[in-house]
Amino acid sequence: MTSSERELCGLINGLAGQIGEHVRRRALKLGLTAPQATALRELTGPMTMGELAERMSCEPSNATYVADKLENQGLIERRPHPTDRRARHLVLTPRGTALRAELLELLAEESPLGALSGDEQAQLQKLLDRAVRKS
Repeated sequence: MTSSERELCGLINGLAGQIGEHVRRRALKLGLTAPQATALRELTGPMTMGELAERMSCEPSNATYVADKLENQGLIERRPHPTDRRARHLVLTPRGTALRAELLELLAEESPLGALSGDEQAQLQKLLDRAVRKS
């Protein structure tokens, strides 16, 4: 590993830490944990528990625990999967949809990525996606 690669890894770790802290602070304002906020942010439509776990970058058992908490709060519900009778879809309730919208607004405030323009964010996303998919 070159020194520039080490420096890049340090910057990525630092940014990840800043984003994590940002999510935690915003989640607290809504009475959520950071994992609950991450799940709500990632629930862009009906998805299986496995899909949610992948988007949250966690084990399915952790996603299940978070989904159970969100379901108990009336923010999501489990529905039969339309094509796989073994699977269930996680779906936002109207209350969950409203809270997700509020969360997304809060996350946009003073975002660690806010210093980048839209074009710069798109470029960073493209580069990170390429790096992640290569491994």
